[in-house]
Amino acid sequence: MFHNRLLKNYKHRIKQAKRLNVTCWRLFDRDLPEFPICIEIYEHYIYIAEYNRRHNLTDEEHDAWFAACKRVVAEMTGVPEENMFLRLRKRMSHKEDQYEKEAEVAESKIITVQENGLKFLVNLTDYLDTGLFLDHRLTRQMVQAESKDTNFLNLFSYTSSFSVYAALAGAKSVTSVDLSKTYLAWSEENFKLNGIKPSSAYQFIHADVKQYLKTIPRNFYDLVVMDPPTFSNSKRMKDVLDIQRDHVELINDMLVGMKVGGVLYFSTNFTQFNLDKESIHSKSIRDITRATTPFDFEGKLKRWCFKIIKEV
Repeated sequence: MFHNRLLKNYKHRIKQAKRLNVTCWRLFDRDLPEFPICIEIYEHYIYIAEYNRRHNLTDEEHDAWFAACKRVVAEMTGVPEENMFLRLRKRMSHKEDQYEKEAEVAESKIITVQENGLKFLVNLTDYLDTGLFLDHRLTRQMVQAESKDTNFLNLFSYTSSFSVYAALAGAKSVTSVDLSKTYLAWSEENFKLNGIKPSSAYQFIHADVKQYLKTIPRNFYDLVVMDPPTFSNSKRMKDVLDIQRDHVELINDMLVGMKVGGVLYFSTNFTQFNLDKESIHSKSIRDITRATTPFDFEGKLKRWCFKIIKEV
């Protein structure tokens, strides 16, 4: 059953990946209830995340089940098992820090991958996420197309892949804001990897975005990306962030800092999210979730994306 579904996915997606010159893509994501795993291809490596679940298997039986899964994946993709890296994806409790490092591994595996000719560092071992959100591949291209000569702001910037796209597309200034010094350092490495020399035009700011937005200049930014977590109560934050409760405040504060005609790309992974359009100070709001859904996420995407333009 797993073999047949994986074969169907692989045959369909490998053709599209080659046609689009995409080397990092998602192969499988809980397509079968009996196989609650996510499989992503990163060029010559594979990242497999198992979603935490209750099962009646002993440790030995579970190990045998996972080993059989890996054999099928290796047979299908031609990627050897030693190039596969496994993580257990737990549901995060409200007491956990979203930036917390996973359990220590014997040896970190950090590789360089390319996307549309740009380079990014991917960590296959140390964190729950790899450092490159594959579902935003098309959104990054949209930002790239609109970045030239703009003042660009990347909020909750993570490893700043959007910022790399903007800088290389000719943005006048690029500001990346995140609460994690680890991810900001990772961001700077991504800039170096792409030959972007340090400049006062490129800033990496360690801050709580919710508080930072109260300090930004008015009518300054032309293009903004805001991709917040669903919930965060990190000790480094002054206040708890709940995206359903707080999104109107975040968006309206950002609109104050944008020029008329400026564009905000707002995204969230909260599947039950409901955008409160009536409370947002713009009537130009478009749901672009479908337009930003890559081929390998069709029918499986669990995030929302909106394009909001500041009006007169």
